[in-house]
Amino acid sequence: MREKEEKKPEKNKLAVNKEKLGTRFINTIKKRWLISGTNTLLLIAILIAIVILINSAVQSLKLTPIDCTSNKEYTLTNESKERVANIQSDVNVYFVGYEDSSTQVSLARQYNKANDKIKIEVIDTNERTDIASKYNVTNDSKAIIIENGEKSKTLYSDDLYTYDSSYQTIDLTEEKITSSILNVTSDKIANVYFLSGYSDYSLEYSGGMYYLSSYLKDEVLNYQTLDILIKGAIPDDCDTLVITTPNKDFDELTTNEITKYINNGGKILWLNSNYAEAKDLPNVNKILALYGVNPFSAGYVYETDNSRTALGYASCIVEDLGSTDIAKKLTDVVMLNATKININEDGLEDLGVTKQDIITTSSTSYFRANVSNTSSSQDGDEQGGFTLGAIFTKKISNEDEDSENSVESTLVIFGDNNFVSDVQIVSQVNPMIFLANNKDLMLNSIAYLTDNNEDITIRKDYTKSSDFMPTDEQKQNIVRIIFTVPIAIIFFGFVVWQVRRRKK
Repeated sequence: MREKEEKKPEKNKLAVNKEKLGTRFINTIKKRWLISGTNTLLLIAILIAIVILINSAVQSLKLTPIDCTSNKEYTLTNESKERVANIQSDVNVYFVGYEDSSTQVSLARQYNKANDKIKIEVIDTNERTDIASKYNVTNDSKAIIIENGEKSKTLYSDDLYTYDSSYQTIDLTEEKITSSILNVTSDKIANVYFLSGYSDYSLEYSGGMYYLSSYLKDEVLNYQTLDILIKGAIPDDCDTLVITTPNKDFDELTTNEITKYINNGGKILWLNSNYAEAKDLPNVNKILALYGVNPFSAGYVYETDNSRTALGYASCIVEDLGSTDIAKKLTDVVMLNATKININEDGLEDLGVTKQDIITTSSTSYFRANVSNTSSSQDGDEQGGFTLGAIFTKKISNEDEDSENSVESTLVIFGDNNFVSDVQIVSQVNPMIFLANNKDLMLNSIAYLTDNNEDITIRKDYTKSSDFMPTDEQKQNIVRIIFTVPIAIIFFGFVVWQVRRRKK
């Protein structure tokens, strides 16, 4: 009995030791878990901090768009980059009514990367009242203002788009911004004179080229009408003389002054009309003959190729322009009721004249003087193809000087004045004739003749594509994914490793 009583304390001591051992083990486990948990929390905190930093960096960066279109539709072309690279003066590009994340702003920021003299700013007119009052814009205007000192151009949203012959939208943002930047930084200001007194088709009245004048105001050039009978001569600073559909013959003074202007290397833009039969205009014909152009014939050119017509009219000709500098990459233009240009092809060489076609019709087209009958081609109709627009370059040598000192005179002529009429460049009657390319063809012609080729519209090769172009928000999400997904994978791997290590 005493032996049993003596062994009992040993059992109690063993139990105490086991209890202490268990407590110590639990405490050790707790301590390890605490350490591991602390490390895990610390890692989580570090990862969260990294994600926050990445997010902040992505939002602060003005990222170049990730352009996944096959034709790089939203990437600034090398041509634009090269043209703006050497600009030495400060250019401010203000976006009014645009979100900072818009594709237009993203594209514009690439100009700054090409030349840091070009500053891009999205403004609120409530805060920038100086810009609002100076350019008469508000947040509702949706305008892009390109400014260099006292020179500026304002582009509105309608200026940034046009349509092809199937009424598909074409984005002109880059072309317009690049041309505008070059405009306002150019030292040369061209002087363009519109001959008056011989045509009812003018800039002054609605229905003619009234709306064209508003586009001319956006170009860096001086333009005004010229009545030679009043002025007495063509001014020495005339870079281009525009003649629009003479409906009466030139007087002797005007004829002599235009002839003198040509012999001095003058540049002429001539728009004719289907109704202006020039056989009774001998002085007008005399001027045209200097370039190898024969008298005009009253009548229409009709196109039989349905792929080259619009609105269901054979006389509404849609042309995909050629490769001349004037029409460089311009898409379709519409020539409505155009007449043909009669050319003395055999006499061009003797006149020292070379010709480049701008617009021609198919070989199956025809010309009809009787415009009241628009049915299919008939006996007596003149068969095509025909030239509707062309460039004539005339080399003029001074007999008293070496031929190396010769000058060149240029005539750009179209057998249609309607293509830049109010009804075609601003009409909302039918979307098919609301084609800014018509206006651009006119402005490009003036830029070409004034030797201001930087103003000639640049065109991208726009093709219909379903390729993806992310917005700025989508771009940021892509960058976040690129960085955060690997971090998340690393973190998940660490957690799994910790769990497996503890189970061992």
